[in-house]
Amino acid sequence: MKFAHLHLHTEYSLLDGAIRIKDITKICEKYNMPAVAMTDHGNMYGAYKFNQKIVEYNESVDKYNADPNNTEKKEHIKGIIGCEMYICPDHTQKLGRDTTSHLILLAKNMQGYQNLCRLNSIAFIDGFYYKPRIDYKLLEKYHEGLICMSACLAGDIPKLILARQFDDAEALALKLKDLFGDDFYLEVQNHNLPEEMVVRTKMREMGQKLGIKLVATNDCHYLVKEDAEVQDVMMCISMKKTLDDPNRMKFNAPEYYVKTREEMEKALPGFEDALDCTLEIADKCEQIVLKKGDLIPGYKPEDGSTPEEFLRKITEEGLAAKYGEITPEIRERVEYEMGLINRMKFTEYFLIVWDFIHWAEEHGIEVGPGRGSGAGSIIAYSIGITKVEPLKYGLLFERFINPERVSMPDFDIDFPSDTWIEVRNYCRAKYGEDKFCGIVTFGTLSAKAVVKDVARVLRMPFSEVNKLTKNIDPKPIFNKDKLKFIFGIADKNYKIDNPEFQEKYEADLKQVNPELSELYQTNPDIKRIIDICIKLENMPRNCGQHAAGHIICKKTLMDNIPLTVNNGSDIALTQFDKDEVEKLGFLKMDYLRINTLNDIREAKNFIKQTHGQDLDLYKIDMNDPKVFELISNGDTDAVFQIESEGRRGRRPRQG
Repeated sequence: MKFAHLHLHTEYSLLDGAIRIKDITKICEKYNMPAVAMTDHGNMYGAYKFNQKIVEYNESVDKYNADPNNTEKKEHIKGIIGCEMYICPDHTQKLGRDTTSHLILLAKNMQGYQNLCRLNSIAFIDGFYYKPRIDYKLLEKYHEGLICMSACLAGDIPKLILARQFDDAEALALKLKDLFGDDFYLEVQNHNLPEEMVVRTKMREMGQKLGIKLVATNDCHYLVKEDAEVQDVMMCISMKKTLDDPNRMKFNAPEYYVKTREEMEKALPGFEDALDCTLEIADKCEQIVLKKGDLIPGYKPEDGSTPEEFLRKITEEGLAAKYGEITPEIRERVEYEMGLINRMKFTEYFLIVWDFIHWAEEHGIEVGPGRGSGAGSIIAYSIGITKVEPLKYGLLFERFINPERVSMPDFDIDFPSDTWIEVRNYCRAKYGEDKFCGIVTFGTLSAKAVVKDVARVLRMPFSEVNKLTKNIDPKPIFNKDKLKFIFGIADKNYKIDNPEFQEKYEADLKQVNPELSELYQTNPDIKRIIDICIKLENMPRNCGQHAAGHIICKKTLMDNIPLTVNNGSDIALTQFDKDEVEKLGFLKMDYLRINTLNDIREAKNFIKQTHGQDLDLYKIDMNDPKVFELISNGDTDAVFQIESEGRRGRRPRQG
């Protein structure tokens, strides 16, 4: 018989779950599991990565099965997106102690996924108090397409049972049954906790009495039993505790791993029906595929013309103002770009960017001249998005947009660090607060940081820690799992199909530090620490906000992507990172904050006050010999992008 794990915490149950998303399909294939759900604590940060990993695995299965030489066929794995939500009596109440309980929600179709996104977004934006919270009223409103399970001992029903409030437990179970129908299940677990035995017994009785099925789960926080210590250390890092602290929170036994069907039967004898019920739930769930959608907002010109007509109009006006005479070379370039922009449906993107740059300049906000490949567009130059004439400098439009490009073009637009927010707020108001947000970033346990953290948890003396960390070169290598290479324990026989990647892998093998390698091989205490560090390296540890990236959407965001909040931010953030939101079809805008523009603005103001001259930087001579002399001498302190030691050190040698 088969079994599906429906209660599983990935690395995005930050510093609590130790199951890497990249390993989930491997364990499912090994144990012949047809489905698996991810149910991170209170968030959906890893949902896109999880979904893509499932899709990639199933595509590899199709490729394998299509090969006639492979007679033993493989099966797909169904990946179910879920969340272990925090639920409370009133998510708007933010006084007193934290009174949250747990509840498992699984998306059985796209409507369920959208409702899960909305619930999780509201939990962060409106309900955050210690944790992101929802309440039962919200659940009533957004329950369609969701499967509900009563969760672990931290669920409301188990809590009521343990408090011997059996009537209240039954009343809540009936309330959820009325709401979800046959999509509500009573969860039973066994992690060798005596309270679980009490709950299991009562759940069986309640289920029979109320006509509610039981489902067996294991509260999976790590992949295999041997990783119990790794997860324990991770929790100590989170709580800033040491492993030997008798008062810290910890799991009671090494039972919180991904178990086989046989292990689950041994843990839950007599509950075979509840084990089978996991397959019933999996069968109810569709395989959701998160893919690129039609999410870029439209642009409606105020004169009633179409976007294509309006872009043509302001381009022609700009050409006349900047060139005067339109040569055949200019006309050819304009028509080529215009045709490609319209054909690839980037017209409204150009207009959205033009609009907020135009607004900024009208309101006296400095705007940079444009950096990156966008400066290769003569249309961008003509309408004022960029200030660099592309033909004069031989800039190529194809570096910015070409028919082979599958992602959105990206203008690098600079604003002063003290006024950029005015531009952002203009866009926020224009397109709607429900359609505009920032982007999340994740801090990770980097190679050096994780060694320091784990060593502290295991009480290694600072002098010993310093021996390790001082030899960990901060310079990045091709492979993210840096510690394996530095300590000389990476697989020397590992082969990669891509020759370029194989070459880089072999180059990384040469990064071994002889001193660290010897310590690892000869010192058992250091070996123990490094073995734990290797399993934790690059795990996400906290959330932050992308410095410049924001999303503008044509639809209400929380219906299409889960949102979160971050301390110090005045707007919501996506729960998916910048690469993921672009892959899903969201329009990403970067409002880059550059202190140099503050200085330029103040310099212009000073010149006007002292000399009465209103300086236009784009009309001054760009070939002033004194400027080149300054650069050649390396005298470029505080000059944007050529102020670093490396840049200044190279300048004299380039003469």
